[in-house]
Amino acid sequence: MKIKKEDIKKYLPHREPFLFIDEVVQIKENKEIHAIKLIHEDEHLLKGHFPGNPIFPGVIIIEALGQASGILGFVSMNKTPEEGSIYVLAGVDKVRFRKRVRPGDTIDLISKVVGEKRGIWKFDCRAELDNELICTATILCADRKAK
Repeated sequence: MKIKKEDIKKYLPHREPFLFIDEVVQIKENKEIHAIKLIHEDEHLLKGHFPGNPIFPGVIIIEALGQASGILGFVSMNKTPEEGSIYVLAGVDKVRFRKRVRPGDTIDLISKVVGEKRGIWKFDCRAELDNELICTATILCADRKAK
C-alpha cells in the first residue's frame, strides 16, 4: 500500500512546518513501513544549521522516523487522529548517526514493529541515503487519547 502526502495527514496530526514525511512507498500492517523525506534547498531548518554548510539536523531525522512509525502504528491499529487518538513519541534509544544529509537528498525511512504492550509500541528504525545507512534508532510510541 502506498500513501501520498495529502493522505498522510489522515494518519498524522502533524502539519507543516513539522510534517516530515513526503510519501509512504510501502506499508505492511503490523510489520514495516518505508517512507521518504525530501530535503529541499529552501528548508527553513537549513538556514541556521549551518549557514554556508547546510546539514539537515539529526534530531529531525529521528522525528521523521517517529512520524513514519506513527503512521505504521495508526494503520496497524486501524485508527486515525480524527477518532481522538494521538500517537506520541515515548522514547528513543540506541541512536547512531553515520552520515550527513544535505539539501537535495532523499532520505529513506524504514521502521519495523518489534512489539506492543499496553499501548506502547516499539520500533527498530533506520534512515538511508542512496542505500547507505545514515541513522539507526529504537523508537517507542504511545497511543493515547488526544485530550
